[in-house]
Amino acid sequence: MATYNKRGYKAPKPKDEETGNEFDQYANVEAGDSATAEVFNSLDQSANRVEGWVARNSKAIFGVVGAVALVTLGYVGYGKFVVEPKNEEAAEQLTQAQSYYVEALNNPTDKIKNFELALEGGEGKLGALGVIENYKGTDAANLAEYYAGVAYLQQNKFQDAINHLNNFKSKDALINALAIGAIGDAFSELGQKEDALDYYKKAVASNTNDLTTPRFLNKAGIIALELGKKEEALKFFTEIKNNYMGSPESAVVDAMIGKAQ
Repeated sequence: MATYNKRGYKAPKPKDEETGNEFDQYANVEAGDSATAEVFNSLDQSANRVEGWVARNSKAIFGVVGAVALVTLGYVGYGKFVVEPKNEEAAEQLTQAQSYYVEALNNPTDKIKNFELALEGGEGKLGALGVIENYKGTDAANLAEYYAGVAYLQQNKFQDAINHLNNFKSKDALINALAIGAIGDAFSELGQKEDALDYYKKAVASNTNDLTTPRFLNKAGIIALELGKKEEALKFFTEIKNNYMGSPESAVVDAMIGKAQ
């Protein structure tokens, strides 16, 4: 709030120290001092106009502030009382589908049955598809996209596999590489070799590790050979030989290099 020359107040003129007579303090100021005084007066007038505007619009201002506060509180409350419980409920529902999925991987004799249960659910719990449908936006629904994609891949429903795996997003570099590589597998089964090669290369580039890297280098090399791209295939196989000799793929890498040369 401005404090210069308030309206309704006129400062008394100071007296001359020697004569005791009053004098006008602005009577003999320099031009620069006069300009300063005008600025002060202008500021005072502007401040009063702002104060008046605030007074006239106080209800609207407080309404806006209140609305912002409500939105903020609503966002925090939504996260605490809606999103968190929904995530927990979705994760609980997905537990049974995860169990079927793991059993399918570990027990080949009942693989088809367990992958179907992983998709559709059982024992009173939703499957991956149900979690995706009913808990959109949750972490569990995102993971369910991965389970659904792999399950469809195992059922030879390759386009469905691609659709779900493309919906899956993960910050975990290893599982992200597996998902990308699985899309490559689906394209390979569909006979779309160029797309398969592209996704195998993406899987290799997404993360470097001793599990997925040699696996998808080998698959990329095989597809490259099928496409007649021997030079590119040789690079993939040579990388396995130079950097991943402890991997299962390294057991046949010399033979694959021979094919590519």
